[in-house]
Amino acid sequence: MTPRAARFVRRGVLFAGPVLALATFFSLPEFFVDGESREVAFTTAGRATLAMVVWMAAWWMTEAVDIEVTALLPIALFPVFGIATIAKATEPYASDVIYLFLGGFVLGLAIERWGLDRRIAFHTLRLTGPRPGAMVAGFMAATAFLSMWISNTACAAMMVPIAVSVIDLVLRSRTGKGLRESGGIPQERRAERNFALGLLLSVAYSASIGGIGTIIGSPPNGIASRFIAQTYGKEVTFLDWMTFGMPFTLVFLPIAWVILTRVLFPVEFREVPGGREMIASEIAKLGPMNRGEKATLAVFAAAAFLWIFGGLLRDLQLGGIRPLRGLTDSGVAMLAALALFLLPVERDSGKRAMDWDTASRLPWGVLVLFGGGLSLAAAVEANGVSGFIGQSTRALAVLPPLGLLVAIIAMTVFLSEVTSNTAQVATMTPVLAAMAPALGLDPKTLVVVCALAASSAYMMPVGTPPNAIVFGTGLVRMPQMVKAGFVLNLAGIAVIAALAWWVIPKVVAAH
Repeated sequence: MTPRAARFVRRGVLFAGPVLALATFFSLPEFFVDGESREVAFTTAGRATLAMVVWMAAWWMTEAVDIEVTALLPIALFPVFGIATIAKATEPYASDVIYLFLGGFVLGLAIERWGLDRRIAFHTLRLTGPRPGAMVAGFMAATAFLSMWISNTACAAMMVPIAVSVIDLVLRSRTGKGLRESGGIPQERRAERNFALGLLLSVAYSASIGGIGTIIGSPPNGIASRFIAQTYGKEVTFLDWMTFGMPFTLVFLPIAWVILTRVLFPVEFREVPGGREMIASEIAKLGPMNRGEKATLAVFAAAAFLWIFGGLLRDLQLGGIRPLRGLTDSGVAMLAALALFLLPVERDSGKRAMDWDTASRLPWGVLVLFGGGLSLAAAVEANGVSGFIGQSTRALAVLPPLGLLVAIIAMTVFLSEVTSNTAQVATMTPVLAAMAPALGLDPKTLVVVCALAASSAYMMPVGTPPNAIVFGTGLVRMPQMVKAGFVLNLAGIAVIAALAWWVIPKVVAAH
């Protein structure tokens, strides 16, 4: 779709959203029959809520307005339409998961501010050596690890220039011309082309794959975990998420590496010329760790320890009492953020590990988006919409559960190619949770699956910001990204389905 056509569609949906909502409200029945053949009233508030789901989904999916603006609709319209009081509508905007991400964003900005991310990246590359396959693996490992803790977008933005430098070095060493002189990647030189494409796409894909590993790695993870706590009263802790997020990352990252370097873009030369020297030179430029890096690393290590072992610490008894029983993942995130603002790194100037000028760059819109999605989900649950959706989809229960699960995962993955994954999860989570019982599936599992699948879009530049950053270099052509992404999408669907069938239900059922 051309930019002009996209603008035309967005303008149309801007007006179509409320019209569709109005049509939905008047077309919905005032009663429906539940699973026990009883007639259940579908209240005005319930019908208005479902109409708002349609309205917000239309705007979110097409980005008719900024997705953060759509997320503010519950505050303005829920009280007007009798869906919820202003107090109830705004309550989710101060959810604990928002502060978990707020603290995580501050920690990520500190890692970027002091260059700790570049140090981790180059030291990882030094370990892998200059062999092309190993170098791609090093880029993927460094990118995936960093994206667990900092924004996927920031991670890709940091790693892509490094990857481009390596590609330029390879071209100069093997062809005598760099990227600029060659006019980009020389498509006729198979070996160099495959290495360049595999390396660039590996950065985009591993940023998304790594972000799935932790609860703060990607916004959809936070929406899913908070929805489960809000709806079912079962907290999904930082460690809980890692029990299925990390297996996905650890299993799928090597699969993606094999697909990129052995199947789609096999490299035919043995070593990146000058690669070892370039890495050593960059590490030398970094010099010894400065006080800012040391302070940030100490806070990062402490926060990770508390997130992982928080459950054990909460149960620790001293003298018959549990002094840390109030420790929460969100509290740890905010303690880490506050520690960064307090730790001095330059005594003379009073400079600290974090300042507000730097912190003000954090993505505030994501936090608003969280609130809007959670407010919508709370209204769906409170006004009986879940029951109506569940009964409306009961006919699909004739299909085998595994087939339904794979179909839902595939639908979510491919839909995420053209929509914001965060907005998509905010829209789909309450709907899938409502459908799950009628389909014979566990709703909590389906909510987690939705988050994982929405972050697994690898085909299109608009699918995820890392894809867009790599495509924005002008070095990767659309057919090349679509071909590689389609294969990875299929592999991702298989891995998520396996986790959803054997791992995730056990984790969410245990809490």
